[in-house]
Amino acid sequence: MSCASCSTSDGSPRGCKSNGTCGTDSCNKLTVFDWLSNMQLPNGQEACNIVEVRFKNSRKAFYRKGKDISLSIGDLVATEAQSGHDIGQVTLTGELVRFQMKKKNVSEKSEEILKIYRKANQKDIDVWQAARDREETIQKRAREMAIYLHLEMKISDVEFQGDGSKATFYYTAEKRVDFRQLIKDMAQAFIIRVDMRQIGLRQEAARLGGIGSCGRELCCSTWLTDFRSVSTSAARYQQLSLNPQKLAGQCGKLKCCLNYELDSYRNALKSFPKMETKLQTEKGVGVCQKIDIFKGHLWYAYRGEWMNWHLLTTDQANEIISMNKAKKPVSSLEDYAHEEKLEAPEKAFENVVGQDSLNRFDRPKKKKGRNKSRSRKNNNPKKNA
Repeated sequence: MSCASCSTSDGSPRGCKSNGTCGTDSCNKLTVFDWLSNMQLPNGQEACNIVEVRFKNSRKAFYRKGKDISLSIGDLVATEAQSGHDIGQVTLTGELVRFQMKKKNVSEKSEEILKIYRKANQKDIDVWQAARDREETIQKRAREMAIYLHLEMKISDVEFQGDGSKATFYYTAEKRVDFRQLIKDMAQAFIIRVDMRQIGLRQEAARLGGIGSCGRELCCSTWLTDFRSVSTSAARYQQLSLNPQKLAGQCGKLKCCLNYELDSYRNALKSFPKMETKLQTEKGVGVCQKIDIFKGHLWYAYRGEWMNWHLLTTDQANEIISMNKAKKPVSSLEDYAHEEKLEAPEKAFENVVGQDSLNRFDRPKKKKGRNKSRSRKNNNPKKNA
């Protein structure tokens, strides 16, 4: 799905030829399209000396570059860290960085913005690659240590710093975990500085990835970066059955896609009366049994006659409710019942595959030629004589 390499080499782009900025955003879900790249700065305005750098997974930060360093999207740079240095990839440069900083409430004069030391040389890249190759084995060993200490936690990912002196372990846990002994054991076994960070179940699913019930890749691992809370009321608005096995995703939480069409359903339900509202008629009290949001229909039944449903539109139901509030008499629901015309689709069967009929196996088998020749010999009197 993604390009083999979108980095630059000697100023010439590779991979998708977009110089690290894919128009389809298929390289990484954190990619930002630089729509200001072809625009020139006004006279007298200085260029932005801050760039956006992306590290492993979903970690991005802003760094200040020197005047003698020219960077482009896709370059590997050595950045300042709390101790040592880290290796990251430049994902955004130019004036669009200021818009991103304003969006994330980061000031250009902030002292928290770290510096970029230099472009990463081959030695930096070799050390960084060697550290990343150790992540899988160290993650497996750390899980074994946590199980040995009987800690109720799951280590889902490990991220090494660019110089290989520090590793960040991402874990999930339902309760508070005392991992002080675990940190001591890992620091002694791996000879590195250890940092533990707890993440949510949705962030864990985004890191691991997978295929959803819709048959496509998980939204959280492809393009979704803002994880909003999902409640069961979203399923009630959309008239979905409250089945936790169908509504829960791979993270064990409610699916994020329940929020995609929630606003449309809420706008459509504004014209519907509440299901708890009962229709008062002279024949009896009508209770709502079912609604169809797409067609704008409601089904009501009298108390005691639950098997007989009467179809009403939203306008008819609101009219009856307004008449009940005005204390005007309503004879029955049958006077307002709406008949739905169902047109049976024409059945047209065609053999689009080009295969024979399925009953071809039911035909009797034909006798082989050998049996016919034997019967002819038996019936020939000259040969028998």
